[in-house]
Amino acid sequence: MTEAIYLEVSEKTEAAKKAGRRVSVSGMLKFLGVSRSGYLAWLHHEPSDTEKRREAVKAKIQAIYNDSKQNYGAPKIAVELCKTGEVISERTVGTYMHQMGIRAQWSKPWTITTKDSDFSTKLQNILDEQFNPDRMLSGVRISPTSGQ
Repeated sequence: MTEAIYLEVSEKTEAAKKAGRRVSVSGMLKFLGVSRSGYLAWLHHEPSDTEKRREAVKAKIQAIYNDSKQNYGAPKIAVELCKTGEVISERTVGTYMHQMGIRAQWSKPWTITTKDSDFSTKLQNILDEQFNPDRMLSGVRISPTSGQ
């Protein structure tokens, strides 16, 4: 959405420059539907202590996440932060991770080691080999039906 607003404002600014007119801030604010007092409040805004702490904690979370080779999730990162003296809950760490767009790598709790019970029906004789042919052993012919 921010890009769309930026594109509209830049197009309007270019059109005004081509026409030889000056672009006023008040005119752009009216075009965007923003009050002058709201714009000035945003322009002179300084982050609060909470915002500063939030950004500092997010930087620590990112550092721990990268040090763990992107394996740690919110529980382990919360423990690591508590070791450094940071007072923060696991849920808050998870919320910050979600906002930052990072996730722990999930590994399967077990590995499948058994074969499928229907394994023999999946085998195909693609070389067309004869596995039970009539054969000769020491001059005596043995066939599968004779029982010898």
